[in-house]
Amino acid sequence: MGILTIRSYRGAKIFESIGLSEELLRTYFGTEVSTIGGIGLKHIALDAKKLHEQAYGTKKPEFPGNQGLFSFRKDGILHAWNPETIATLQIATRTGNYQKFKDFTRLVDNKEKPIFIRDFFDFDVNKTPISVDEVEPVEEIVKHFVSGAMSFGAISIEAHEAIALAMNKLGTRSNTGEGGEDNARYHTELASKTKQIASGRFGVTAEYLVNGEEIQIKVAQGAKPGEGGQLPGFKVNEIIAKTRNSIPGISLISPPPHHDIYSIEDLAQLIFDLKNINPTAAVSVKLVAESGVGTIAAGVAKAKADLIVISGAEGGTGASPASSMRFAGISPEIGLAETQQTLSLNGLRAQVRLQTDGQLKTGRDVVLMAMLGADEFAFGTLPLIVLGCVMMRKCNTNTCPVGVATQDPVLRERFRGRADYIVNYFTFLAQEVREYLAQMGFKKLSDIIGRTDLIKLKPQETGSKSETLDFSRLLTKSEGQLHYDGREFTKVSDVKDFAIIEQAKPAIENGRELFLDYAIKNTDRACGTMLSGYIAKKYGEKGLPTDTINIKFKGSAGQSFGAFLVHGVSFKLEGEANDYFGKGLSGGHISIMPPSSSSFAAEKNIIAGNTGLYGATSGEIYINGRVGERFAVRNSGAIAVIEGTGDHCCEYMTGGRVVVLGPTGRNFGAGMSGGVAYVYDPQHTFDYFCNPDMVELSLVEENTYRKELHELILRHWRYTGSKLARTILDDWSRYIDDFIQVVPIEYKKVLQEEQLKKLQDKIADIQRDY
Repeated sequence: MGILTIRSYRGAKIFESIGLSEELLRTYFGTEVSTIGGIGLKHIALDAKKLHEQAYGTKKPEFPGNQGLFSFRKDGILHAWNPETIATLQIATRTGNYQKFKDFTRLVDNKEKPIFIRDFFDFDVNKTPISVDEVEPVEEIVKHFVSGAMSFGAISIEAHEAIALAMNKLGTRSNTGEGGEDNARYHTELASKTKQIASGRFGVTAEYLVNGEEIQIKVAQGAKPGEGGQLPGFKVNEIIAKTRNSIPGISLISPPPHHDIYSIEDLAQLIFDLKNINPTAAVSVKLVAESGVGTIAAGVAKAKADLIVISGAEGGTGASPASSMRFAGISPEIGLAETQQTLSLNGLRAQVRLQTDGQLKTGRDVVLMAMLGADEFAFGTLPLIVLGCVMMRKCNTNTCPVGVATQDPVLRERFRGRADYIVNYFTFLAQEVREYLAQMGFKKLSDIIGRTDLIKLKPQETGSKSETLDFSRLLTKSEGQLHYDGREFTKVSDVKDFAIIEQAKPAIENGRELFLDYAIKNTDRACGTMLSGYIAKKYGEKGLPTDTINIKFKGSAGQSFGAFLVHGVSFKLEGEANDYFGKGLSGGHISIMPPSSSSFAAEKNIIAGNTGLYGATSGEIYINGRVGERFAVRNSGAIAVIEGTGDHCCEYMTGGRVVVLGPTGRNFGAGMSGGVAYVYDPQHTFDYFCNPDMVELSLVEENTYRKELHELILRHWRYTGSKLARTILDDWSRYIDDFIQVVPIEYKKVLQEEQLKKLQDKIADIQRDY
């Protein structure tokens, strides 16, 4: 939900409890969301009495010690990943020993006490067994397995590429995570087939999107729902900065929500945008498990997503806050079961694939989650452990001792992982699934998807806490279709870009300059997006030569006008634009102005909607008029000149330049860690509207910045004919004193360090010559 402070949670009643009864929650907590029931006052009283006796009983009280809530401790609480399971798995995968892998699965499946909900479940075998040779081969079963989303930046390049290589060898998919992907990996065996698009939009360019077989919209993360990610500046080296369109040493912050998704209709628009930029890719949406997720998933399916991910709380990396890893998110079994039932009941299950994650490890885990409704299974932490991770929980400190989750070149030399180890693991896992299927008498994994009738409950001790649990809601058999029917994913049709591409083919093929004119209406959505994808597929990041394709539009443009527009394409709109204009701008050029016949003062009127330039990486946009809220959120390299804006302008910006020749709303520059903004402030009130936490305000005093600002306003006048721009330019020496320069503190520090290094290098050269 994007709530970040403890104060925001107090009294909100938005929590969900696992293992507390509905009666207890209704009476004492003001809510009754309890999917699997649980204990009441009786067990709480017994626990309180037991603790009291430990402290004040006849025996001398024992110091409780470190319980190991975060890291494993010998006498602490149970951890599914412990030294024994980690060592056994690593030996099995490194030696290619299937029997040793079976030792690992026995350790996992026969825990001392249940850790996950699925540990209370079992299934019947040996009723009507068949030969394992009759079951579909390993090569088919591994296609149901994918690696989880882990960004290059959070983990080392060696680990990231090893995972991609392994999944490509297996014929399945790895996931880039939210940090983008180095374009040198495209079209190689090191490319990840799933490209993730998260709230930070790091590295999300037209070229990035057209090189994916699947594009995943990460709405939230199971381990920390409602929280955005953060990559500390000391982990952002040259290659990571290049991949994320940022600057080395600058911290990179992901917003908690996607700022172009505030409703299911907004999500449908983003899905539409992505199906335009890459018509051959499936689009997936990653949700987190919660009670009520079934309704959300139904909306996602109706929004034309091809795959839905239900992410559980048990996953996540050591970089997640301890409070999140323990107390945020819920079990994937709850979300998966509800999603399966809701989609099936509404006749939507056959059109989407369901994927789940949450510390899946063994063939038994896969079989049980398939019975609850999963078509696919994602593994995140496990591949890292196979590559050498020993769960030190130091991922966020850049001190990983085995080179898995660090960017330190010295520590990365310790990396000993190999893609073959991951191949061994998934091959072993698929073989174990085959054996279970044979024992149950099924020939395909798809035969058991959604078959909750095959699940039986393990007996629990009379009077125990676990006996109070009620799994009937989870195990209700779905009505209707139980799994994805293999249909081709949905594609867009009847968009303006089909005609534009046809007319622009000579220019695309030969680089000839082309001028086109079109009328546009507000039902023409994502105009230019499919064109950009077509060009990016052919020419990559560089696009076409400057101003090769020049298109003039007249009218009211629909949502996502010029989204992901690539270099060499120039759009000029006389009229107005709806929300998300210039989203993900990838080198293109956009200018928007009122119709030439209009009589109103452009600088006093809004002519473009909300969330313009969101996640832009390069290019230019000039708007003769005001824009709505959240302009240039997560801009990392584009240049923009506008004449007024609503709230939250330049939020989470990491690069580029933004000039505002008019009033701004509140919260300007919140979370801004890079780039520079200039704000015309004749009333001298801007400091009231700016969020000062991460930025520094000053007059435009340095000559370099004054020249830059003058040039940007001059370009704005040339492209839009802005009367306000002309007025400022004609009396520059007077108006320049009313501009405020906004520079992030961290960004300024990095620039100063770069200047100091250049000066030191120059002095060293002089001394050497002397």
